[in-house]
Amino acid sequence: MEQSQPAQTGWKVWWQLLRPHTLTASFVPVLIGTTLAIPHTEIHLPLLAAMLVASILIQAATNMFNEYYDYKRGLDTADSVGIGGAIVRYGIAPRTVMAIAVGFCIAAVVLGIYICMESTWWLAAIGTVCIAAGYFYTGGPVPIAYTPFGELTAGLFMGVVIIQIAFFIQTEQLTWFSMLASFPAAVLVGAILMANNIRDRVGDEQNGRRTLAILLGHERAVRFLTGMFATAYLWVLLLILAKAAPGWLLLVILSLPKAVQASRGFHGKTRNTEMMPAMKATAQLNTQFGFLMALGLFLGYTL
Repeated sequence: MEQSQPAQTGWKVWWQLLRPHTLTASFVPVLIGTTLAIPHTEIHLPLLAAMLVASILIQAATNMFNEYYDYKRGLDTADSVGIGGAIVRYGIAPRTVMAIAVGFCIAAVVLGIYICMESTWWLAAIGTVCIAAGYFYTGGPVPIAYTPFGELTAGLFMGVVIIQIAFFIQTEQLTWFSMLASFPAAVLVGAILMANNIRDRVGDEQNGRRTLAILLGHERAVRFLTGMFATAYLWVLLLILAKAAPGWLLLVILSLPKAVQASRGFHGKTRNTEMMPAMKATAQLNTQFGFLMALGLFLGYTL
């Protein structure tokens, strides 16, 4: 079988299965939510660690559910771009991928039990919904990934909800500012998925998906993605101008070149391999913006 990228062996196969470039969408919101808690309480480090690991496990499990169901539906081939490829390239049994995904979910539940014991058992219901959203993104009779609501779902759960949980387990409260501050992070999490769907638009449409990128078409989808980037920056600026957030949040401007790179990387491109650098830049933007936002909050609260 021909392979579209160099063969991997051993641990590299399993590492690729996690789709590591997407994992920033899980740990960056935890850092932001925890930093937002600094003015209210001392940070409980074991809770922070448990929340970080649980979020990463759920994101990784979601990626593996995606790998499994895309294979089962015939979407993935050895030449598919942007996939882990454990099944179609490296011969890992589909049931093994599913078993690992379920195992990750179980591990996240165990960590969730500890988090609930230290905060409130209401979080058990929220955590269950988060895991279910990860599964039904590509599983179930009507996968979310096949609809125009993928970006909204990803932004809501991996942005807003994770930030609020990370904030709540430290402070035992929610505030209007914690909600407002989660919005740009949610937008950029959704942008990762939008970039992925722009790259895969042609193949997805051929396989019956109706993503937002498909409905908009390539050029309008790229403009929409650029608008998402602009919205995240403008939202932070509005928070500062309204004196709701410290001026240190202007540090996020340092990530602007990555946003420009991501946006330009999609313009005029027709093949998904040509758009891979832009997809990567979008994930890197989420990481840079999120870390800079967390740093700005930290400096604003401690200096």
